[in-house]
Amino acid sequence: MIRVNKNYSKLQASYLFSNIAKRVAKFQEENPDRELIKLGIGDVTKPLPSTVIDAFHSGVDDMADENSFKGYGPEQGYAFLREAIAAGDFQSRGCNITAGDVFVSDGAKCDTGNFQELFADDAVIAVPDPVYPVYVDTNVMAGRTGQAENGRYQGIIYLESTEKNGYVPMPSAELKADLVYLCFPNNPTGATATKAQLKSWVDWALENKALILFDAAYVSFIRDEELPHSIFEIEGARKCCVEFRSFSKNAGFTGTRCGYVVLTDECTVYDEEGQPCPLKPLWNRRHTTKFNGTSYPVQKAAAAVYTPEGQKQVRELTDYYLENAKIIREGVAALGYDCVGGDNSPYIWVKSGMDSWEAFDLLLNKAGVVITPGSGFGKCGEGYFRISAFNDREKVIKAMEKIKLALS
Repeated sequence: MIRVNKNYSKLQASYLFSNIAKRVAKFQEENPDRELIKLGIGDVTKPLPSTVIDAFHSGVDDMADENSFKGYGPEQGYAFLREAIAAGDFQSRGCNITAGDVFVSDGAKCDTGNFQELFADDAVIAVPDPVYPVYVDTNVMAGRTGQAENGRYQGIIYLESTEKNGYVPMPSAELKADLVYLCFPNNPTGATATKAQLKSWVDWALENKALILFDAAYVSFIRDEELPHSIFEIEGARKCCVEFRSFSKNAGFTGTRCGYVVLTDECTVYDEEGQPCPLKPLWNRRHTTKFNGTSYPVQKAAAAVYTPEGQKQVRELTDYYLENAKIIREGVAALGYDCVGGDNSPYIWVKSGMDSWEAFDLLLNKAGVVITPGSGFGKCGEGYFRISAFNDREKVIKAMEKIKLALS
């Protein structure tokens, strides 16, 4: 008798964004003539930069020529992209990261979800609250948690991110975890962490023989040069940190799919006897066994991001969404609501004071605007909602006018 993985039955309702999609579909079915503006899911709307498109076309043309055709490529990614990533994203900021430390993939969502496979079933997980749901759900699927009670799973340590701590949880001497997920600029709150704050986490991880999984998917929106762009800017991080990056938000690859993991030779984990062992060979084994590599044309397109023209166009693209974020943040503040994010992040985290799904339904039905209910990101998200800056300017302006009317 074939049996299912019982851990799937522990998952709460549906995946957050699937639930939102169902509610939106129902609204559209019942209101076919109503305009709907989506500021919920973090999906970009602007096309790929022209430099990226040109490289994409070139990659496709290569596949049409017998002399340049590519079959299976290296699972870790082509050298031309890995070298560009290492130089452009890390060496340019003084981080000693080489092409050999980079693993190209089809996106950070897959990587952050898959990485937990490397660790023991009884590994103790700590996550911020609120948090990107994938971190939690994949560990639930793997059997590392008990049942959910009052919105939280037994066996997971929740690091509360609140207004009181600036939405940046810090380690304490009492924290006993094996694996910690951090995301800055943060999804969903838009909060950022300083070098001193990240140094505290790195020092804690080294002292406790723990590992930090650092999601930097939104790093291209940082404009404050005092803020770290990578966990590897922090002393000691090479020994206890893994970084995840994505081309989705900086260059519009949400539908094209490309991301990467950075992992150094020094990063150390421990076997059943407590003996140290390098983590990179484990990820390499998993990666090469379960993944055949990102397509060659996509990698050609991604490499174009690191050309001078590509960097200019990506900056213009992220500046566009940050201007949207500024419009949203100022509009929300003018209504008297406290909010965070929107300056070094494309997300604005709004303290509404009402039930999160009630706020979602209110804005959907009265304004025709889709936002994301804060409770979908965790218990500490109750009473908040997230607004995404990923949309066209005129729609953002119109959405804020509609929100103003709905909340006034």
